[in-house]
Amino acid sequence: MPENAPRLAIVVSQFNLEVTHGLRDGALAYLAENGVSVAPDNIYSAPGAFEIPLIARRLAQSGFDGVICLGCVIKGDTAHFEYISEATAHGLMQTGLETGKPITFGILTTYTDEQAILRSRKDEHNKGREAAAACLEALRALDAIGD
Repeated sequence: MPENAPRLAIVVSQFNLEVTHGLRDGALAYLAENGVSVAPDNIYSAPGAFEIPLIARRLAQSGFDGVICLGCVIKGDTAHFEYISEATAHGLMQTGLETGKPITFGILTTYTDEQAILRSRKDEHNKGREAAAACLEALRALDAIGD
């Protein structure tokens, strides 16, 4: 991890706000517990999960050390769920590989609203917390490897 506190950004989808705001709060809580703060100006909104990779790429290119990506895609009656989930996962992986920076996948892909709510509650199972932890751990690993 960089010698001083890492400069992190968070991208939050605006679909399923109850869930995505829970993920955001979990990520912020985990970071605070680990001595890392994210300024409110460094929390960005995305219209939906599909747009998150583009925003994350721009953030990584603009000098952030890592980007925590949070969203929620809940399966409906059409194939839309599969297209959005797969495209978002591939886009985030590609962004991380292209920029060499941790772009973490905190995007829930659930079959029901209840599953999404369970994973975004204010507890240790919050997937926003896990995405924040993954970002910090990846930064530590990259720092240990060096340039």
